[in-house]
Amino acid sequence: MYVRRGTAALLGAALLLAGCSTGGDTEGGTGTEAAERTTTEPGGTQEPRDADPFWVNPDGSAPRQVAAYEEEGKQAEAAAIRRIAEQPSGQWLGPENPEAEARGFTEAAARAGRTPVLVLYDIPHRDCGQYSKGGAADGAAYRAWTAAVARGIADRPALVVLEPDALLHLVDGCTPAALHEERYDLLDGAVTTLKSLKNTRVYLDAGNAGWGHPDRIDGPLERAGLARADGFAVNVSNFYSTEDSLAYGKQLSAKVGGKHFVIDTSRNGNGPYREGDPTERWCNPPGRALGETPTTSTADPLVDAYLWVKRPGQSDGECKGGPKAGEWWPEYALDLTR
Repeated sequence: MYVRRGTAALLGAALLLAGCSTGGDTEGGTGTEAAERTTTEPGGTQEPRDADPFWVNPDGSAPRQVAAYEEEGKQAEAAAIRRIAEQPSGQWLGPENPEAEARGFTEAAARAGRTPVLVLYDIPHRDCGQYSKGGAADGAAYRAWTAAVARGIADRPALVVLEPDALLHLVDGCTPAALHEERYDLLDGAVTTLKSLKNTRVYLDAGNAGWGHPDRIDGPLERAGLARADGFAVNVSNFYSTEDSLAYGKQLSAKVGGKHFVIDTSRNGNGPYREGDPTERWCNPPGRALGETPTTSTADPLVDAYLWVKRPGQSDGECKGGPKAGEWWPEYALDLTR
């Protein structure tokens, strides 16, 4: 994930603080494998369904790491990673078999009586060619991909966070102007497709408190179909405190008709990193911590949920010794629990 300095001088240092989101491979396999796994609740610290209705994937990277540490006799490490394994986090759908993946996750979640958090991150020209580059080959491929996701979800409950950074990278000058109109059309179409489903909630990504320009992204959100969405998401894959994210979200909500929002609290327990290269402070920063656990019991009626959209323990990219974006990094996961 990448944010570069925009050409407009007024963006200034704020752009350098605006981190980017990272996707990665889908946790725990794909397709019908997800539906066939056990849906036994992990047992431990996840809140009751009325406070935290979201699904824990029992076969994600963190549960597998817990099992590995226990087999090695590393009980302290297993207990630490269990703090991640027992909480629901986003399932980032991959480019291959999106219908089977979406069906598998939503079926498994439905059997557990919970709602999966799905992250759609396949927009063409994704991440401006940086650590999480990729995405659909073109607009037609993206429309086919989102249609397949919708078929997989069907009438089962799902909460979708739509395309981290896609709008922010239109505003900050990272995405070439020639691609803007198509991206707005693709996002608007994705919202329409997903909101045609009976039980799917959709939140468009709207950057983070480090961006600091609610008056620059309100118009793009509306052009991308916010009126039909349930709201927007802030702080996806970033580290800004819940307090700062709440302030940013409320400022933005006031500009878009009082729309509700969700906050990614997965790694914001210590706030953002303030040292090193400003352009990569978002990438695997040291000394960060887990934030509030996922819940719908939040500090403000405008905030529909605190979510772990980013899966704690997954790398932001090949920086500071990390593996590729989206890959599980147990050492970093342990640091987050400390």
